[in-house]
Amino acid sequence: MTLEPDLVVKVDRIARRLGLTRSAFTRRALHAAIEHQRIQEMERRHREGYRRKPVRRGELTAWTREQVWPD
Repeated sequence: MTLEPDLVVKVDRIARRLGLTRSAFTRRALHAAIEHQRIQEMERRHREGYRRKPVRRGELTAWTREQVWPD
C-alpha cells in the first residue's frame, strides 16, 4: 500500500497518541470505513425500497398506540 509521506506522519502521530502501532491504527480505520460503507448501502437500499413502494396514507396508524408509554 502506498501512502503519501504527509499522511504517514499524520497516521503515526494519531496512532502514537492512541497507543497503537501504525498497522493497528490502519486496521481500525479500514474496519471503520468498511462498516461505514455497509451502513451507507443499507440506507441506500432502505431509501430505494420506500421510493419503489411509498407508505400509503394511514398505513402506519395502527402502530400509533404502540408508541405511547403506559402510565
